[in-house]
Amino acid sequence: MAHDLIERLRQRLEELNRSERKVANVILEDPASATSLSIASLAQAASVSEPTVNRFCRNFGAKGFPDFKIKLAQSLAGGTPYVTRAVEPDDSASQYTDKIFDATIAALDEARRAIDMQAVERMVDYLTQARQIHFFGLGASGAVAQDAQHKFFRFNLPVVAYVDVLMQRMVAAACHTGDVVVVISYTGRTRELVDIARVAREAGAVVLGITAPASPLTNECTATLEVATPEDTDHYLPMTSRMIQLTLLDALATGVTLRRGEDFLPHLKKIKDSLRDTRFPVRKPGG
Repeated sequence: MAHDLIERLRQRLEELNRSERKVANVILEDPASATSLSIASLAQAASVSEPTVNRFCRNFGAKGFPDFKIKLAQSLAGGTPYVTRAVEPDDSASQYTDKIFDATIAALDEARRAIDMQAVERMVDYLTQARQIHFFGLGASGAVAQDAQHKFFRFNLPVVAYVDVLMQRMVAAACHTGDVVVVISYTGRTRELVDIARVAREAGAVVLGITAPASPLTNECTATLEVATPEDTDHYLPMTSRMIQLTLLDALATGVTLRRGEDFLPHLKKIKDSLRDTRFPVRKPGG
């Protein structure tokens, strides 16, 4: 599909030969500008021949460069593109801050367009019916699990986050029917979490995964909310993936709130009101 073109360029980058990779890098560096280039200008910018550009375009399902530019423009119109704007050692504060914000906004938009809304509904169903909820995560995903505890304890049921593998294993083994375990893992390839998910499911718990598509973790979950983000956490600190996880949990918490209905709102208001006396009043302008 047209709106997937930029993502396909990024995913297939390493498969391309050296010359075609040069063309892809020029396009990914500034997709919007690439739509206005002539084939001669693009070839010059990539230091390749015009036939190489045409061959590259056909490799991505276009009849030629004009057709490729139309597909690229459609891809840009479909959402915020994730571009390869890597932070450089000599970047200023303004440059690296802009790049981080741009990458986060783009990743959130890409995740929003790819998310399976039926999977969201299934997860909300399980969470609404839970007797108690356990959130499991390690590393950066552990911080997300703790944030989830902060959101979900308001639903008047036991909610605990665990970020230690030994505690996770013991809690998983002690689960019963009616318990819901939510395992948060960007890669879904952490051996301990995959094994713990299996233990919890065998103990009778519903196991929900927020993880990468087709990961080993998905095989051990009752249901999954799968999301792929353009981030290599094997080599770099997780940034955009963490923001996507937090946003998905916000969506799930909102879904549970709506399922509880208006009769549940006084309970939420009571919790909110309990904080009123802990804060200084807001000063009015000029006051």
